[in-house]
This record gives sequence, C-alpha cells and structure tokens, in this order.
Amino acid sequence: MVDLEMKEGPSNNLNRGSLVQRMPYLCFSDQYLLEQDIEMSGNSFGKAFCITTFGESHGPALGVVIDGCPAGLEIDLDFIQKQLDRRRPGQSDLTTPRREPDRVMIYSGVLEGMTTGTPIMMMTGNKDARQKDYKDIKEVYRPGHADFTYDKKYGFRDRNGGGRASARETAARVMAGGVAQLLLRNFGIRIRAFVDQIGHLKLPQEYKVPFKAVLDESPVRCPDIELSMEMSKLIRKVKSEGDSIGGAIRCEITGMMAGLGEPVFDKLHADLGKAMLSINACKGFEIGEGFRAANMRGSIHNDEFVMQGDTIKTKTNHAGGVLGGISNGMDIRFRCAFKPVSTIQIKQETVNVQGGNTSVKVQGRHDPCVVPRVVPIVEAMAALVIADHLLRNRMARL
Repeated sequence: MVDLEMKEGPSNNLNRGSLVQRMPYLCFSDQYLLEQDIEMSGNSFGKAFCITTFGESHGPALGVVIDGCPAGLEIDLDFIQKQLDRRRPGQSDLTTPRREPDRVMIYSGVLEGMTTGTPIMMMTGNKDARQKDYKDIKEVYRPGHADFTYDKKYGFRDRNGGGRASARETAARVMAGGVAQLLLRNFGIRIRAFVDQIGHLKLPQEYKVPFKAVLDESPVRCPDIELSMEMSKLIRKVKSEGDSIGGAIRCEITGMMAGLGEPVFDKLHADLGKAMLSINACKGFEIGEGFRAANMRGSIHNDEFVMQGDTIKTKTNHAGGVLGGISNGMDIRFRCAFKPVSTIQIKQETVNVQGGNTSVKVQGRHDPCVVPRVVPIVEAMAALVIADHLLRNRMARL
C-alpha cells in the first residue's frame, strides 16, 4: 500500500513532487494532474461560473464560494432566502422533522447590494444537528448509503449524518443557484421545476403546467391539485410503515437563446445531466423525448424548422431544446428520477466494518420522500449550468 501520509511542516501541504516519485506506476496524465495541482476532489462545479461547496451535515455550517460572477449584478437576498426556504427541512409532516432556519449570510463579493466581481462567499449554520442519532452505526454499513464506498475510497467516513454524502450539502448549491437565477433573469431566462411522479402516481406526459400555477401551494409541489392530494396520502402511508418512496421531477427552462453549449464533451445536455445526477438520490436523467425516442422514427422525432416573425423556431420540441449539444432557442425540457431515501425504519441485513454479519435499524430524522424538497435543487443546478454556458458563450467568437 502506498504511504500517503502528509509531510510535517508549517504549511502541512502534501509534497506532490515527492508523491509522484513514491508512486512510479502513475501514468503520464496522472503525474501531470498531480504536478499541475489540478483540483480532483469533486467539490467544484462549472468553468466560467464556478462554485465550490463546503461543510458537512452535522458540522457547524455549510457554504459555497462562487468565482466568476460578473460585477454589477443586483443581489436580491430575499429571493435567495426564499429558495433556501423551499429546500429546508421541517416544512410539513411529509418531510424530515429536523428544524433548520437556514438563514443565508453573504460574507464577500457583494457591496451595497451589487456583486463586485470578486469571489462571493455565502454560508448558513447547522442549528439542529444531533450526532447522538448516529452513535450506533459507527461500525456498521447502512444499506443504500455511502458508508461502505467512502470507507473504501478514503479509509475513513463521517458517520454523523453522512458528512459530505448527506443531501444537507445541497443547501450550498441552492444558495449559489439563487445567484445564478438572478443573473439569468437579466437575459429573460426562467427555470421552473415540479414533481410529476411519486411512486406509481404520475402526471400524464402531455400535461401542460399553467403558466401562473403556484407550484409551492402543493406540499409535494405537483401542479395537479387532485394528484397532489393522492401523492401526499401515499407518502404518509409509506412513512407510517417506516419505509420510503421515490419519484420524478420535470424541469422547464424558458426564454432560452440559441447557441449555448460546447461541442463534444461539454454539450449542454451532457452538463445538465451531470448536474442532475450529482444531486443525492438522482438515478436517471432524460431530455426531450428521452428514452421514448428509442421507440420513435426519425420522421416523427425530427423537429421541423419554421419562421416565427424574424426568429427560427421548431414546430415540435422532441429534442428538448438542444441540438448537437447546443441550445436551439426552444424551451429546454428534461426529467429526473429519484430513488427512495435509503434511511428507513425497517430492520435490514448488513455487515460491519470487521466483515461480520449483522443487522441495522437506522434511527434519526429523515424524509420518507425527498422528491418535493429536491425541486429547488433541480432549479438551482439547472441555473448553474445555464449561467456557466452563458458566460462561456461570450468567448465563442469575435
């Protein structure tokens, strides 16, 4: 086993040159990454509009640093706070009973309500963390959780709520996404997500959300009132059984201009897919017709071009607003699937860190269905992707 112990010294930094010498089996590209000090830990997202999140589920605080936000953007703190309020725990009996006020504080990058062009740091505290709820799982791997994989990767894991693996981390993304949405508003771009499925209960594919629909009036954020009530009943039933249930979220981005997205590896829909799949519990992503396209013919799936005034549009939108990885000016439409929350109040078989067979019944406070609270997270991540590509696109040509 390679010894990666950090060298002693006042800076306590890992000596990368020494590390390369001690790991002779590294390929050239691996050595290049180490020597160039390229960030490899996966805590940052975006290139032009870049965010780095920090903090753990049961640590003192969570936060984000935004680098690349242009100067002169008016910051509506109430809007950002509203997005956090939509995500925060304890909203109803359908969510975790954990109570977190999630008050956002901005510590840098904003002066007199305007961005200065320097890094923006935002943070919110953890006020209702209970580490005692996790003392019984210190030596046990919870089924469906990242306990085992974190141990294998790092040789260590934060057992208190899962640390960075907890969905609590997404509070930082929502803060950053709020800033991104304020930026996009200047270009007439709006993002709206809603729950379209909980368990077997699902909105019809052709369902059109009324433009003025107030989605947050539904406790499950489903625009259909009757179906929303059925979804709420289903979640309560699953909760009473100590179990959990999954669902899906549909998202629409309106006001899009054509031309956003990069060829090959940074296609717009590829970055949207990565953004959504990075959200806890997300197990599926499709854009436009998605997997339904596998059962279609090109004569049907192709969106024919038409003129609408002086603008080129398409008659249909089977592509979901993206062609060749680049936005075509139509609304972007995609859908994400979320698995049932892994923490359930039912005894399950597992193993401990020593490899012995055992069982576990997880305690603590958790959502029976996380999907309703994920809606603002989906909107935030979509905003981060579009804002990033919007700024990158300004360098595409003279």
